[in-house]
Amino acid sequence: MARRSMGKEAAGALVVLLLSWITGSLVASWSAGGPLISMAAAQQTPRPVVPVEAVGVEVGTITDEVAAIGTLRSNESVIIRPEIAGRIAGIHFSEGEPTRIGALLFALDDDIYQAELTEAEASLLLAQRNYERAAELYTKGAGTARGRDEAEAVLQTDRARVVLAKARLEKTRISAPFDGILGLRQVSIGDYVTPGQDLVNLENIDPIKVEFRVPERFLSGLARGQGLRVTVDAFPGRAFEGEVYALDPRVDTAGRSVAIRARVPNSDRVLRPGLFARVNLAIESRKNALIVPEQAIVPRGDERFVFKVVDGKAVMTKVILGQRRTGRVEIVDGLEPGDVVVTAGQIKIRDGAPVKVVGEGSGA
Repeated sequence: MARRSMGKEAAGALVVLLLSWITGSLVASWSAGGPLISMAAAQQTPRPVVPVEAVGVEVGTITDEVAAIGTLRSNESVIIRPEIAGRIAGIHFSEGEPTRIGALLFALDDDIYQAELTEAEASLLLAQRNYERAAELYTKGAGTARGRDEAEAVLQTDRARVVLAKARLEKTRISAPFDGILGLRQVSIGDYVTPGQDLVNLENIDPIKVEFRVPERFLSGLARGQGLRVTVDAFPGRAFEGEVYALDPRVDTAGRSVAIRARVPNSDRVLRPGLFARVNLAIESRKNALIVPEQAIVPRGDERFVFKVVDGKAVMTKVILGQRRTGRVEIVDGLEPGDVVVTAGQIKIRDGAPVKVVGEGSGA
């Protein structure tokens, strides 16, 4: 019994000593500013202010556009062909040069046609005199009505022959039907040509046309006079403005699309028929749209956010995007006029972080 009692006393003394050691350690740690004090102090330390660049939300006009692929075509285009057969006696233009309406392009050998006209005019002169004699005889009662009528018929026939001979003679001179630029000729002086043979092409390219198609779902938004922007690979970085002038009334059943033609001013004649064209057709304009730089958008999965600067803090705000333009994007929902959004430094901040707007165009 005595031994058991002594064992209990020893165990109790050991517990007392252990508790005293732990209590002393805690008191020492508290008095020395140990870990407990350090954690609390860390929670009370203010966050560092992060410098960022920011701009104010822009209010402007946004135009909804439809992108399409098209082809440039001449305003007027024709291949010059002869209407009669003959040998080319003269070429009165230079290839690739502008020409004016009515300017002489080709002259065919007209000796035969000139001779035919001379013959027809001589025959007409004789028919005129014969008719006058027949009419005089009929008036005096020495001739018959039939003789007078036959002479008159011959006169009318010979008049028609003269008109025909003159028309054929005029066909030996081939002129430009409109202002334009001549292409490359297919014949030379001395060539014998037949009716319908290709001689040279003539193109009017100011203005120039662009032909393209858009899906049928946009039909309700199409109208004459709509503006568009055309770009071509031949002139990178340059855009050409134009206007719709014609809509095909029939929808293509194969592609379910509507054919459209527009005119684009081309006074410097840099655009040429046949060029591949990218077309942006303006469908609808919205005023008072909110616009921010594209670098202000922060993607998170399928959602898009911006950091607004509110009372010196970054506020992460979900936004819905609209139309995109070069370097700018429309905000449909999530921002208000007057808001300031961060455009550089988003990677260093999080929601609620204190920020300081610096840099040009800060908008703050």
